[in-house]
Amino acid sequence: MHRTLGARIAPLAVAVAALAGCDENGEFVGFQTTPEETAAAEPAATGPVETVERDVEAPEVFSETDRGLWDGRPSLGGVWVAYPDVTDPERVRIRNTDNGASVVGALFRRERDNPGPRFQVSSDAAAELSMLAGQPAELEVIALRREEVPVAPPPVPTAEGTGAAPAEIETAAIDDPIAAAAAAIDEAEQGRAPAAAPASAPDQPFVQIGIFSDEANANNTAASLREAGLRSAIRQQSSQGNTFWRVIVGPAASARERDAILREVNDLGFSDAFAVGG
Repeated sequence: MHRTLGARIAPLAVAVAALAGCDENGEFVGFQTTPEETAAAEPAATGPVETVERDVEAPEVFSETDRGLWDGRPSLGGVWVAYPDVTDPERVRIRNTDNGASVVGALFRRERDNPGPRFQVSSDAAAELSMLAGQPAELEVIALRREEVPVAPPPVPTAEGTGAAPAEIETAAIDDPIAAAAAAIDEAEQGRAPAAAPASAPDQPFVQIGIFSDEANANNTAASLREAGLRSAIRQQSSQGNTFWRVIVGPAASARERDAILREVNDLGFSDAFAVGG
């Protein structure tokens, strides 16, 4: 009697289980997963990771804030500063804390630690930092290192085509100021002059006679130059609340004429005169 009842119950349980796996139309659907579960189970697509180079400050290598000075003379080698406590040339970021101007350049060892500002500044660096000749400025100089950083991959377009387009990343070529400055300085030490500007258009058509803190002295100097037949002019400028007057001669129509003016003012006793842009 009990055996017959058990034999009837077993087929019934199988039928109930089979019906549980059917949809509303009575068709068997088995153990199906949802689309969300399927997507979660699929491994994420991977691809090559793109990287870009950028400059990163390395204060542990070199970091100094000190007074810097451009003596007003043109210098070779591009953008650079020199400092006494330097062992190896470094690629650095130079910032003029007085006006916020900054530039990437080279750092060299200063052979002579003369009195006054400790940073010696090249003429090109002074131009980039808006430094005036003979006027010290507070400089922050920090070593740089290059590092590669990953670039985020572009978003994958959706089925509806609403994915955002990949952003274009522009990377400027990073010049090596140390190599450029070292090459120019090496040429100067070996007696090879840098390439001259075209004769018809000198980059520095004026000759600067000097910088004067007293306007009367500047006027007297300019007058003596005019008496000698030279076309002189006075430029009034100010920096950090101080006013000074620059006396210049020119402009020259060619590099040859400018050099002739320079020789003439040297003969008049202005041995510190040099060519300037204006």
